[in-house]
Amino acid sequence: MALLCAIAIVFAAGFVLDWISIVLIGAPIVEAAGIAPLWFAVLFIVAIQTSYPTPPMAPSIFYLRSIAPADLTYGHMFRGVMPFVAMQLVTLGLVALFPSLATWLPKLLLG
Repeated sequence: MALLCAIAIVFAAGFVLDWISIVLIGAPIVEAAGIAPLWFAVLFIVAIQTSYPTPPMAPSIFYLRSIAPADLTYGHMFRGVMPFVAMQLVTLGLVALFPSLATWLPKLLLG
């Protein structure tokens, strides 16, 4: 439950803060809770990636708006990113349920 709350906070913070601010806020919490740092880092990054194209702030949508054609509205863009947000949420769920998905490559490389 604590992990779910931490990811929800990271996800919500990603609406309004950049990733560096979120890391500075979240790193002491992870260390104090005794959560595996590599696994949580992957969860953390997936949650932040998911929050960037998600309303209400959606920084990536605002960047896209600056180069998009004039007839493409914010509504079109928000509806266009929803399948990707859904895939990110599935990925977040899979990594949360199966920690080995996040740690198998580092274990393979480092032995």
